[in-house]
Amino acid sequence: QVQLVESGGGLVQPGGSLRLSCAASGSIFRINTMGWYRQAPGNQRELVATITIDGETNYADSVKGRFTISRDNAKNAMYLQMNSLKPEDTTVYYCQAFVITKSFYGNYYWGQGTQVTVSS
Repeated sequence: QVQLVESGGGLVQPGGSLRLSCAASGSIFRINTMGWYRQAPGNQRELVATITIDGETNYADSVKGRFTISRDNAKNAMYLQMNSLKPEDTTVYYCQAFVITKSFYGNYYWGQGTQVTVSS
């Protein structure tokens, strides 16, 4: 089985920064695309940023220029550096990964989420 665990959320003032981490563990052969998503209560889960195994990135327009996604393939880890945070960035952030297991089974996996609150 595969587990994704997020960390790094918390409370920050507007204009501040946070760095989220996502660590994958378990029966992993390879991790293809990874991504960060967020979901506010009553809203659909929305894409924040994705990164391929080769490092190609894609961002939602709302975070371009403020957030940076990265990954460390050797550590099966992904990061989201969030700068110039705004109150509207407040919500739960989830990591997602498409994992090929050691049994060569491919599937999407999700973390449990980490809360980010931007408030003065």
